Amino acid sequence: MVERIPMSKRGHLKLKDELYRLERVERHEVVKAIEIAREHGDLKENAEYHAAKDRQGHIEGRILELKDKLGRAEVIDCVKVNCQRAVFGTVVNLLDMDSDEEVSYQLLGPEESDVKRGSISVLSPLGRSLLGKEVGDEVLAKTPGGTREFEVMDISPSEFS
Repeated sequence: MVERIPMSKRGHLKLKDELYRLERVERHEVVKAIEIAREHGDLKENAEYHAAKDRQGHIEGRILELKDKLGRAEVIDCVKVNCQRAVFGTVVNLLDMDSDEEVSYQLLGPEESDVKRGSISVLSPLGRSLLGKEVGDEVLAKTPGGTREFEVMDISPSEFS
């Protein structure tokens, strides 16, 4: 069975845009760079040629990776999620019981998580421990920095799909 990859509509569109750019723009640019480098003579000592071939390999690898992820994508509209419990797409406001600091995270897929921008993966230690929790629940998360304790203060839908 193929493992589905949860992602928001916005995350799905971002991956599709990257795939389009790689296939339609960067792939052609690197082919031109290889052609130009070949014209410079001996390929064994041609740094431009080897750099372009390496870049081509990275582009082709990323294209395959994106096609795989998009093929397994389970696209979820984060605006229309049920906010009774913390689920994919919800924004969860937490009180860090150790520091008494409030933090807010949107639960997204691994391709979209960015702690600096306020999103974490549902597959991360904290993301996994939040799934299914309701307002008022206490959450223990085993993180690389140790066990942390939070209280769920609020759960809301995302402003973005």
